[in-house]
Amino acid sequence: MNVVQHQFDLTALNTLALYSQTSDYVRIDAIDQIEDVVQYAKQHQLNIFILSGGSNVLLPEKFQSLTVHMLNQGKEIVSEDDDFVVIKVQAGEIWHDFVCDCCAKGYHGLENLALIPGRVGAAPIQNIGAYGVEAGEFIEHIWAYDLQQQQHVNFTADQCQFAYRDSIFKQQAGRYLIYALSFRLRKQADLKLNYADVAKRVGDTPTAEKLLNTIVKIRSEKLPQPALYPNAGSFFKNPILSALEFTTFIQKHPNAPHYLQADGSVKVAAGWLIDQAGWKGKKLGQVGMFERQALVLVNYGQANLQDVQRTYQTIQTEIFQKFAIVLQPEPVQINRSGQIQPYVMI
Repeated sequence: MNVVQHQFDLTALNTLALYSQTSDYVRIDAIDQIEDVVQYAKQHQLNIFILSGGSNVLLPEKFQSLTVHMLNQGKEIVSEDDDFVVIKVQAGEIWHDFVCDCCAKGYHGLENLALIPGRVGAAPIQNIGAYGVEAGEFIEHIWAYDLQQQQHVNFTADQCQFAYRDSIFKQQAGRYLIYALSFRLRKQADLKLNYADVAKRVGDTPTAEKLLNTIVKIRSEKLPQPALYPNAGSFFKNPILSALEFTTFIQKHPNAPHYLQADGSVKVAAGWLIDQAGWKGKKLGQVGMFERQALVLVNYGQANLQDVQRTYQTIQTEIFQKFAIVLQPEPVQINRSGQIQPYVMI
C-alpha cells in the first residue's frame, strides 16, 4: 500500500477549488492495493471517501476520512470483430484523453462526451451524458470492490441500472470502489447529431473526428476552464416533467427549450430556467453562475462549501417560485465524516 498522508489538502484536487482538508489520504495505482487500504480504514475506524477527478464533488473544509484517490492507469482490448471492439480501461485514466484516443484509433461512440472533466472511473456513477449520448450506452462491464461486503464484484450494463444522471453506484453511493470498466465501441461511426448547433457546425460531410472537434469547440466556448474559473461543470440536472406537468408548464412558457423522452416525459433545459430567473452572470458573494452558461456554478474567490450551498439554495428557491420546478444539484456533497450527504430539497 502507498504511504498514507495526514491532514492532506484537497483544494487542488477538486475542480471547484473549495478549500478542503482530509484527515487521511492515499493514492491507489494498482488494484492489489485496495484490500490493504480497506484494512487501514477499518483499523483506524475511518470511513472511505473515493476521489476520482474531483469534478463532481462538494467538499467540506475539514473532514475525518480516508480519502482514496483512484489513479490506476491502463487500457487493453478485450475482444473485437469486424464491427465492434471491447476496451477495458482502468478507473484512473482521464476521461477526455480516453475519448480522444478511442476516436483516433477508429473506435466510435463516445465523441459527444469529449471534454467532460474527470476520470473514467467516475463516468458510470452519474452516467455522464452530453449532446444526446450517455456513457451507459457503451459500458459493457464494470469491476469494483464492494466496501460493504469487502469483496471484488463485477456488473453487467443491465445490473448498473443506468438512467438519466443515475446508476446503482449513485443509488448506493459510497458502497462500490470502481477500478475498471469495459466499453463496447463501434468500428463504423454512427454519429449522433440530434442537437441543431452540433449538426450545423459539423457540416454536410460529418466524420467522427469533426464531431469530436466540434464538441470540444462548443464546450470550450460555453464552459469555463476550471483552471481559470473553478467550477464543477453543469451544476443542476435538467428537470424531467411528466406529460401533465409539462402541459401546464409550456402553456405559461411556450419558448422554453425541451426534449421529449422515450417514456413520454419531457426534459426541460435547466440553464434556460436559470437564465430566465436572472441568474446568468449573477453572483452571491464569491459564488455565481457563469456569464456564458447559466448552468455552470463558479467559485470566483476563495469560497467554501457554505458559500456554494447558500448560492445554489437561493437559486433553487427562486426557480421554484417562478416555475414551480425543483432543480436538483448534480455534484456529490460530502459531510465531515467523509460520507455522501443527501441534498435537502426545498
